[in-house]
Amino acid sequence: MSGKAGIIEVVAAVIYRTETVLLCQRHDGSHLPLMWEFPGGKVDPGESPQSALKRELTEELDVDAEIGSQVADVEHHYSEKSVRIRFFLANITDEPRAIVHRAVRWVPLDTISDYKVPPANESVMRMIEKIATR
Repeated sequence: MSGKAGIIEVVAAVIYRTETVLLCQRHDGSHLPLMWEFPGGKVDPGESPQSALKRELTEELDVDAEIGSQVADVEHHYSEKSVRIRFFLANITDEPRAIVHRAVRWVPLDTISDYKVPPANESVMRMIEKIATR
């Protein structure tokens, strides 16, 4: 674990494409089974958040990514662990593949509230919903 006092440092990508956002579904045997989330993962010791996210997107989706600006910084405490997730805008040119997820889906912005996400992702989902309803 990296970060302060046992908090797991995590990064996630918010990837838009033509009125949609990319969400990934967790497997049923994992922590928070079958929930939808933004792609990403843990930051390794000595790794920058941007480098970690670029690596995770390659490992999880088999895509090359351009990492943009940070859009949110969320700390969440689950009963078994605490995470700090930094969300970044990202661009990909390849079509993502579900390598470590059950599914990947381009979700229309006006239907994202239909997808159950982990509590640590909820504030970012609300932010995206506000953008979609403008």
